Amino acid sequence: MSGPEVVSVERDGAAAARSTLERTVAGGGVAIFPADGLYGLCCDPLSEPAVERIQALKGRIARKPSAIMYFSPLALRELVSGMGPRVQGAVSALLPGPVTVVLPNPGRRYPLACRDDPQRLGVRLIEGPLTGTALPIFQTSANLSGEPPAASFGELDSRLLDAVDLAIDGGELSGRPSTVIDLTRLEADGSWTIVREGALSEEAVARALR
Repeated sequence: MSGPEVVSVERDGAAAARSTLERTVAGGGVAIFPADGLYGLCCDPLSEPAVERIQALKGRIARKPSAIMYFSPLALRELVSGMGPRVQGAVSALLPGPVTVVLPNPGRRYPLACRDDPQRLGVRLIEGPLTGTALPIFQTSANLSGEPPAASFGELDSRLLDAVDLAIDGGELSGRPSTVIDLTRLEADGSWTIVREGALSEEAVARALR
């Protein structure tokens, strides 16, 4: 195996990184890409073979849910347009940012990401060199199960690099995972829960949601 196509944001430019990512994902491939805090693995969220390939690469429990990542506010707006005003307001207040919001999913969209809980969907919207990428992606951290995630291109496990179709070098990232916030009860009773505290503190979340 010859290894992946490698695109450097610094050397090749952000536009080249975006277009190559779109081509790879649309073609059913698997890519390593720089998110905001850590490197991730991604693919077409509707492609079962690509999603299963990512799970196999990670050695991950197949039923564990993942998030859908957007790079365009307009694309995310279409997803949340049918939700209630509290949820829409919370999404506007928190995203883009270093958070994953778990939203109600009555339409059961993106079942490959939801896995065993199809009425809940994790969603991200980030800024950075890939902003404007047209396609949403199925994403999870770029590490083998049980191993630490990578905050720089040089930290990526060679076994993952050798097995993907595209690797985007985005330089050094913050190293902080996203804060995961459950908003599935927000519309009903105004409550929300921190599932995992990461780059955004609980206090900052509370301020944003006031």
